Amino acid sequence: MQRVAVVSRKPHLSPDPNHAMENIRVTKTSDLVVDDWLWTYQEEPHRSRRQLIVKAHPEVTKLCGPEPLTKYVVALVVALQFWCAYMLKNTPVISWRFLLTAYIIGGTANQNLFLAIHEISHNLAFKKPMANRLLAIFANLPIGIPYSASFRPYHLTHHKSLGVEGLDVDLPTAVEAVFLNSVLGKAFFATFQIFFYALRPMVIYRLPFSWIHALNIFVQVVVDLLLVKFAGWNALWYFLWSSFLAGSLHPCAGHFIAEHYVFEKGLDASPKSSPSDVLPVETYSYYGILNLFTYNVGLHNEHHDFPAIPWTRLWRLREIASEFYEPLPQHKSWTLVIWQFIWDPDVSLWSRVKRDQAIAKGRKVGSGWTKEELGQE
Repeated sequence: MQRVAVVSRKPHLSPDPNHAMENIRVTKTSDLVVDDWLWTYQEEPHRSRRQLIVKAHPEVTKLCGPEPLTKYVVALVVALQFWCAYMLKNTPVISWRFLLTAYIIGGTANQNLFLAIHEISHNLAFKKPMANRLLAIFANLPIGIPYSASFRPYHLTHHKSLGVEGLDVDLPTAVEAVFLNSVLGKAFFATFQIFFYALRPMVIYRLPFSWIHALNIFVQVVVDLLLVKFAGWNALWYFLWSSFLAGSLHPCAGHFIAEHYVFEKGLDASPKSSPSDVLPVETYSYYGILNLFTYNVGLHNEHHDFPAIPWTRLWRLREIASEFYEPLPQHKSWTLVIWQFIWDPDVSLWSRVKRDQAIAKGRKVGSGWTKEELGQE
């Protein structure tokens, strides 16, 4: 068996070389691992809080179900993006007019469509699953690259297996955490995070290819070709720049980091061999104005507690169960989240809670939900 040094994020090294080994935790394992995550024995908190809220306020279950307004918002934003793309068809890509439009309008609109697909992945636009799948493909069009069919299973696994290594693709990999553990590295991550979220899932595990993936790809390619034929390459470049900027240093992109990175101070890493019994807050909500453009994704504790409640009713959930949500830490600004993530030495890609697949009370974390857990009965 090899000896493994597990290095803390905040090592307290002794100046005396005779006591150097006191600063190294040595365990037995078959692999050499430098581990710096916030490991815990505890289950993710949303299932237990959901049960408590349903017990205290059974009326919240009536908030579950599709929101008819979603399809109209999607149609409006898709139309806006196609109109902008057409209006910029003769504008040079490298120009202030093109790039500012892509950042201010396109970035906000495509972030809205990212989160429309997120909302639709929970079957919250229509009652019938197939209608939701088709609407997601439609919402995908101004993004320029097909991804809606793949997003849904990865995202639902994120909900069911929050923080589980090898299942939750929202978690950074150790390679990312090691090589981007600096101000420049975090700035690079924040700037190009859309590529990390797009490519990371395929590195961790791949989904079986299905006909809905094929349809997503076929529709997107056909629409992209028609766009280029009738409006030129600049129109397609507008879609692609909008998608990149939507997931870069854009105020609305702050939600990617704000949702599950741990911003609490004074939390040291815990090795996988000996996880902490104390569960730090691993989901943060944001109640600011940018929720107007992002399907209320800022109400993230509320969303994870009740993924069957649509965006228009999450505020009502928070109002009914305010005693459960008011004590929780929250972010005041997504822009400040990006700034703090880059500059604060206590926040990095290591600042995530991780759990093993089967650790709390013998229940497999990645197991399927029941209707009661979803708040549907």
